[in-house]
This record gives sequence, C-alpha cells and structure tokens, in this order.
Amino acid sequence: MSNGNSRPHNQVVDLILQTLTALSIGFFIFIFILFFIITIFQLTYNGKIFPGVNVGNICIGGLTVDEAKIRLTQSYQFSGSDYLTLKYLDESIPVEVAQLGIRLDATSTAKEAFQFGRSFPFEKWVWQQVFIFASHIDLAPVLIFDEQAAVDLLQKIGNERAQPLVEAGLKVDGTRVAATTGQIGQALVMNTSLAAIREYFTKSKPGIIDLQVVEQHPTMIDANEFIPLAQKILDQPFIIETPEGDGYLKRTWTITPENLAPMLVFKISGKEISSIIPQINEEHLSDMLESISEQVISFPEKPRFIFNDDTRKLDLFSAGKNGRTLDMKASIEIIQNALANGNHQAILSVDYHIPEVSDSSSAQELGITELVHQESSYFYGSDQARIHNIETAANQFHGLLVPPGEVFSMANAMEEISLDSGYSEALIIYNGKTIEGIGGGVCQVSTTLFRTAFFTGFPILERYPHAYRVSYYEKVSGNIRDSNLAGLDATVYIPLIDLKFKNDTPYWLLMETYVNRSANRLVWKFYSTHDGRIVNWTTTGPINTVEPKKPLYQLNTDLDTGKIKQIDWEAEGADVTISRTVSRDGDILFNDSFFTRYEPWRAVYEYGPGTAGIPTQNED
Repeated sequence: MSNGNSRPHNQVVDLILQTLTALSIGFFIFIFILFFIITIFQLTYNGKIFPGVNVGNICIGGLTVDEAKIRLTQSYQFSGSDYLTLKYLDESIPVEVAQLGIRLDATSTAKEAFQFGRSFPFEKWVWQQVFIFASHIDLAPVLIFDEQAAVDLLQKIGNERAQPLVEAGLKVDGTRVAATTGQIGQALVMNTSLAAIREYFTKSKPGIIDLQVVEQHPTMIDANEFIPLAQKILDQPFIIETPEGDGYLKRTWTITPENLAPMLVFKISGKEISSIIPQINEEHLSDMLESISEQVISFPEKPRFIFNDDTRKLDLFSAGKNGRTLDMKASIEIIQNALANGNHQAILSVDYHIPEVSDSSSAQELGITELVHQESSYFYGSDQARIHNIETAANQFHGLLVPPGEVFSMANAMEEISLDSGYSEALIIYNGKTIEGIGGGVCQVSTTLFRTAFFTGFPILERYPHAYRVSYYEKVSGNIRDSNLAGLDATVYIPLIDLKFKNDTPYWLLMETYVNRSANRLVWKFYSTHDGRIVNWTTTGPINTVEPKKPLYQLNTDLDTGKIKQIDWEAEGADVTISRTVSRDGDILFNDSFFTRYEPWRAVYEYGPGTAGIPTQNED
C-alpha cells in the first residue's frame, strides 16, 4: 500500500520543483530584461534629464542641465504667480516674490532633476526606478531666501504705514486754548512678520501672508472738555508771592497771560480716568524760580552788641535776623498744584535759618571779656563829603561779631558803595589819578581796620597799599605827620580789592567803631579775650625815596578867569617794609612782613581860561 501511494506524491513534488524552477528562470529573465531596458534607457538619456520630470508644472524632461536651467529661469512662477499678498491690518499689499528675497536656484534645481533616477545609495536608486517610466514626475524646486531683502521690504512697509501714538491735548494760540485730537499708534512687529515670510518660504504656502501689527491706544482721544479750566488760567495774571513773617515783608511777582502762555504746557494725569492739567514748563519754571531765589535769599544776620566797660556785659545794639532761602522743590510743586486747580496765586515755600548767635547771648558765652586792642586814625583836612563816607562805612562794622577761626572779609561785611546806600562823592584814587568818586574816605576805614588787626596780632591774609603816600594815613593827634606810619595803610575797591584777616583765637571778636568829628579821629576797638600774644614790629621807614615831578597845570574851561584849583597833591615816592613777630609765652606764633612801593605823585592844578602866571609845562 505504501509503495503504491508514494509515486503520485513524488510526482507532485517534482511538478512543484519544475514550476519553481521555471518561475525562477522567468523572474531572472524578467529582471535581466528590466535591467536591460533600464540600462538602454539610461544610455539613451545619458547627459539628459529623464522624461516626465517636471518642476512647478514646467516640463524639463529630456533636457540637459543647462537647457533645464534656461527653461526654469524663463518660465518658473511661484504658486502660479510671481506675486503674493502681504496683509497689513485691512490693507492688502501685492509684492513680487523676489522683493522678499525668495528666488529660484535654477542651477541647483536642474542638477537635482538630472540626478533623479541616478541617485545613490542603492535603496534610493531602486525607489526612483519605479517612477522612471512615469509620464509625470513632480519635483520640488530649490529656492534661495535672502532674509535681509525681506527685512528691508518690511522696514519700508512699516515706516510708510507707521503711526505714532498721539495723546489728545491742548495747545495755545496767543492766549486762546484749543484742543488737539488723539491718534492710535501703529507699528509693524518685525520678528513675527519675518517669521511668517520664512514659513511661506519653507512650506511654500500659497496665498496671503499676515503681517503682525501692534496698535497702541491713547488714554484720551478728545480733550475738548478740558479747555475751560486751561482757558481760565490765561484769563487773568498769575501771582507769585513770598510769605510774610520773621521780619520779612511780602514780595510779589506778576506773570501776565501774554508771558504765561508761551511757558504753559498740558499734562495728562491719571490712567483709567484721564484728565489734562495746565502746568508751567519745568525748565522755564526752574529758571524763573532761580531768578526769584536770588531776590529772596537772605543770610542770617547776627545780633550786634556793645561791650559795656562798666558792667563788662554785652548790651544788645541791634537784634539778629533770620536768613531765608527759597525751597525750590516745594515751590515748584505749589505753583504746579495752583495751576492744576485753576488758581491764579501761589505762595512760595521758604526755609528760615537762625543766626548762630542769639540776642540773649552773654559775654561769657562768647568769650568777650575785655578790650583787646584799639587803634585810631586821623582825617584832618577832610571835607564834609569824605567825613560822611567815613561815618557811613564805619557804622557798618559797629557791633559786628567775628566767630573764632573765621576769615573776616571787609568786602563781604559791607553793603554796595553807591549813592543809594548813603555814600557821597569825594576824592578817590582811580586809574593813576585822584578824582571825584563815590565813597571817597572808605580807605580811611580800611586803613584803621588793618592797623587794629595788625597790632592785635591777627594773621593778615589780604592787604593792598595805596598807589602813593596819602597824608591822612600818616597823621597823628594834633595834625602831626609821622613817617613811621607809612606802609600801614590799606585800600579796598569792592569787590576786586579786599582786606582780610583771620580770628585765629578760640574766642568771638566784637568790633566797635567811633567817629569823632571834633577830634578828626576814627577809633576801632576789638573786644574779646586776650590770649597772651605779643606783637613786636619794625619798619624801615620810607627809603629809596623819589621826588615827584613838577606840578601839572591843566586848563578847565568851567573855571573863571584867574581861578586856580588844586586837584591832586604831590607825594614823595618811597619803599617801606614793615616786619612783625607775633609770640606768646616766649614762643613765636608767626612772622610776616608787608612791603609797599609808593609811586612819586605830582601835584595837579586846574586853571580858568586867560589865567596869568601859569608856569610853562613840560613832561619831565
């Protein structure tokens, strides 16, 4: 039974084997024929792009790379058109694709098309052979994206359409107020808009590219409701005042509407509910208050005392006075608040500064216990105008206090020398001549102060002599001239020429000045506490003397015939050196010296027309 069944089974197996063998032979024949056809196809299109290859619906099959490059260059369009649309809010902007920096790389595209069906590795080559005989093969183009071109275009679009944010406001025409309308701000967002173009380039999305635009909304569009308050400010003058009190009277400054209008600005206040408030331009306001500050400022004035030689106490001569300065920051705020509230008046804020010595200060507290030194100078022969000026200047120092360690400046302690401050015209030395001038005689005061500080033993920090020897300053009691006083004079010409000394003691210094007309004498007293210092001094007296030139006669047509008037007096030129040693308890505190060179000074006379006996003039 088993032998009978094995024959048919073997026949089936043989049949299967024969069939497989035939199929294998057929498959290999097929593969051979296929590869033969592909080889023939490859050889046929050697150096050419295979047929059926298209780029963007442009057929470039059968062309060489150079031919394909030319055709692509001439015929390629992006998404069916070389234009696309940029959307800026509601505005559509057609632009050429090339304007965005996107262009076809025809050479690379043609080369990639040529490689289709010829590419390796093997798997890719096999896959491409499947489509090599297709009638239509679409390949993606190779594109180039120049982002800088896109940036340039976007900047141009953005700049042309940008709108600045404009807040509604007010403006002034003359003294009339009008409203200005607000505007929504618009600006292109560069990074986001460029990213949208980049996405179009990478994904070849057709159609519209939305540009991102940000809008900024003003807090106010219409400002008409704020015109009445602003107009009210300009309907009448604005008044600035200082407060009364502490010995100061009120001062007033008026700003007319015509002057206020150019300085006025309008500021938006608040966030959710906005309002417009009138203000003065900060720069103008600061400049104006700086000017006012110079008129308001006043330094504290110490009280003045007289030392009572009997009680050895201080008697109040004149009360002290608080100084004041303008509080700039607070005053600006006050003025701006007044304007914001529609007011026409503002009272400035000032700070008061009390003097360092009170009216009730005692001699013991200040260390003023005795007369330390006094000096006198004589003004024999002075006219009434000169004596008046001596009194006026000397009174400014009567009862004055100098703190310990302070440098005292005569110029700083004096008021302006002018007719308004009480001075008269008298003879002064100016520009090499003795002439009539305001304040003649003040140098009698400076000379007396110099001598008092010199012989007290205070350091002299600044001193200037006269140009020539003035007889007043070498006079002693009885109208006698003492040449040993030459070189002990001091001139002042405020504010250029000053006299300064230092109170280098630990005690306050009190000055008292007295003018005795009948004795032709000015007395200057220093009250303090004597610290034991001793002053020794020597003088060379006038040496190297030089005789003055002969008198000069000058015609003065305002004088009567025969009238001769002397206007300058002769003085001998000389050099003088004064040396000083200040010591205490045998120890030298300091040495100093003062050199003076006096010019020879000729007498000068004026005479009326036709006056006889005038000497012949020469310029020896």
